[in-house]
Amino acid sequence: MRKGIAGAKSNPFSREGVAFSPAWKKRLAASLLPLPLLLAAPAGLLPQNGQASVSATAVQMEADAVNKGRGNMSERDGEAGAVSVAEEQLQEARAQLWALYGGENRRITDGAYDKSLAVKCVNGTFVGKKTENIVAYRGIPFVGRQPVGELRWKAPVEVVPDDGVYEAYYNAKSAYGNKDMETGSLYYQDEDCLYLNVWKSAEPAAAGKKPVMVWIHGGAFEAGGTVDPMFDCHSFVKENPDVIVVTIAYRLGPFGFLHLSHLPDGKDYPDAQNLGLLDQLMALKWVHENIASFGGDPDNVTIWGESAGAGSCTMLPLLEGSQRYFRRVIAQSGSPNQTKSPEEGIACTNILLDALGCKTAAELQKVDAQKIMDASAVLSMCQFPERDGRYLPLDPYEAYAKGAAKDIAILQGCNKDEFDFFVAGFGLEVFQAWGADRKSKWMAGLPAKDKKMVESFLRDVKADAKSAHPAPASALGHPGPSGESYEKDSRFFSHVWFIDPIFKLSECQTKGGGKSYTYYFTPESTVPLVKSGHSIELAGIFNHPEETFDTGRVFDETFSKTMRKMWVQFAKTGNPSLSASLSPDGKAKEWPLYDLKDRRVMVFDEFNIHPEKESERKIVDWDRTYYLTKYYMLLPTSEAK
Repeated sequence: MRKGIAGAKSNPFSREGVAFSPAWKKRLAASLLPLPLLLAAPAGLLPQNGQASVSATAVQMEADAVNKGRGNMSERDGEAGAVSVAEEQLQEARAQLWALYGGENRRITDGAYDKSLAVKCVNGTFVGKKTENIVAYRGIPFVGRQPVGELRWKAPVEVVPDDGVYEAYYNAKSAYGNKDMETGSLYYQDEDCLYLNVWKSAEPAAAGKKPVMVWIHGGAFEAGGTVDPMFDCHSFVKENPDVIVVTIAYRLGPFGFLHLSHLPDGKDYPDAQNLGLLDQLMALKWVHENIASFGGDPDNVTIWGESAGAGSCTMLPLLEGSQRYFRRVIAQSGSPNQTKSPEEGIACTNILLDALGCKTAAELQKVDAQKIMDASAVLSMCQFPERDGRYLPLDPYEAYAKGAAKDIAILQGCNKDEFDFFVAGFGLEVFQAWGADRKSKWMAGLPAKDKKMVESFLRDVKADAKSAHPAPASALGHPGPSGESYEKDSRFFSHVWFIDPIFKLSECQTKGGGKSYTYYFTPESTVPLVKSGHSIELAGIFNHPEETFDTGRVFDETFSKTMRKMWVQFAKTGNPSLSASLSPDGKAKEWPLYDLKDRRVMVFDEFNIHPEKESERKIVDWDRTYYLTKYYMLLPTSEAK
């Protein structure tokens, strides 16, 4: 578990000890263990000089750590000796990911490659691998120079023409990220990280070019990566061969979202606060210019993400010039509220600088990347894109309401018990401490009227006795620092971080003349405390029934297939409704547009997918929490005063 560092006690953003619990990380690592473990990489996989390299020495070190029952304590901790069982399993999980996706994509100079799997792009010809008639291209760079050395905290560099032929067999390393939060961050990390992957069926399109779906991973903007097995799109494309799927990487945490322009030498880094978004935009530009060579339609692209990825997808339409690269957005549990103000950005940077003993960007530039990543633990769950007025508007919701994205169709929604995922992940004790601390620091700056409304909401929250898979009574009744059940804070943060901001986006997009299809997901996990928590829909959406880490079970096959068909239908046509002939259960599914009167949503009950007025479910507390969306992510600063 990550711990706070210098200055944490006086740091309003500090969440010392807040990371996924050892038990949760043990489950995370164990969830990968049944996969084939190839600790001794074949000669063809051993890296040499070239793109996306991972050293054979590093792989052997990981293998030794697992085989000997002991490991290398992380260098950043400066410790040696035996490691915990959880740490050993995390090391083994890294080796598992290497076995699945690791290797080095080399330049092919002898002409010995399958020409039918080669695709000529602006920056090279890339050769993929075919399995079951699905061709995967992994580790394709979408920038001309990677953001290392002098390019750290600089805008992404456009690709340059290249006549070389390259393997596209293996995933690149992940961006530096919080390994305690996401599977993608368990993999080898590097600042050399801006690569993408493409999946397509070898079958040609029935007519014309295929629609394209570009996936942007989540992870609180500080973790995750495309190497996560959940985002292996082989099964998705095998079921839906009439679309092409792309997954993209971007810079995270202090490398992707760090305000620097206020520093004495900060004028040289005017984009640092939103580099992750600019990376995503550069990837979309690459897709626009090259996807036709894969058989995709550059004029029919849907951007698609969950959590931070969904937030990204709702912010990208607001970046100048972005809408030429996509027509539609699918946003699962994320919205423009996942942002910070310039003042909050400056406060975050100053805390990080204090922790590292730096005063200027030049001094920070000299610090090792891993040390910066470790120090950023004091800012976890606060490292969001910035409403800087340069790339993102100061009020993204107002921009939507004024029609900024009226030509972009949006499919978006939330899960019934969003924050219960974090309760399970952090562990009850840590979550209750984090929730109480975050809420009290933020509420200290609230006007009295707003504070009373929050207190009224919290008083009315009861333990969820209706859960289909309730947590043990001892857990539900476990008192937090305030003597209350965890349910109060979990329900509160579910509303103000996810549910209400998503409905606000539906409201604003509709007011601005745009289209919004909104959903409400209700199936529950059997994992204690998770319920219908954040991200549990992913296994069904990506057609990975074997991924039961979050769900604890396999959701109904027809239900999950119907969701996938709706997502694909939306990507194809801009309307997720299904005719009887397209619907897996043979019954038509008419998904109504969100409107300001009835506020109709598609309710994804596991055995009854149907439209419903929001008022019938009372999904949003319009009087007591909806208005809190004006405070965005409730960062503990004085901005609320």
